[in-house]
Amino acid sequence: MLRPLLRPGYWCECWTRSPATGPRSVLLASIETDSPSEATSWVRITVRTIASALDRETAHEAWDWVTYGHKEAEDALTNGQAATFALTQQDTHIEWILRPVIYLPLAHRESQRLPACAEQFTCPTTHKIARHQPNSH
Repeated sequence: MLRPLLRPGYWCECWTRSPATGPRSVLLASIETDSPSEATSWVRITVRTIASALDRETAHEAWDWVTYGHKEAEDALTNGQAATFALTQQDTHIEWILRPVIYLPLAHRESQRLPACAEQFTCPTTHKIARHQPNSH
């Protein structure tokens, strides 16, 4: 029996911005899940982990989302909409972004042979060769 080629799921990301990262946000972590509850659970676990290090106001906001706000995020995901949750403490901003997606399976990661189309794309290797040649001194 053939499996469907496309499968629905959820893509979850955690981004941060602080003086250490400069003006741009940096991706801290990402995960794919199969259900809205798995997606929000990933955020809830992360938020519970950092909550004790947050100041009182930010910790209250974090626990409010962990206790109640995640339900609204699950509803949005179930309805095909993205959901976000963000915390800011002093000069550090953390944002979780959850999106419904459709996954297209790629070649098996442990496959011995690449698909035939992989041979159509070549990459210049002169810089790689020069970098890996033994030192002749």
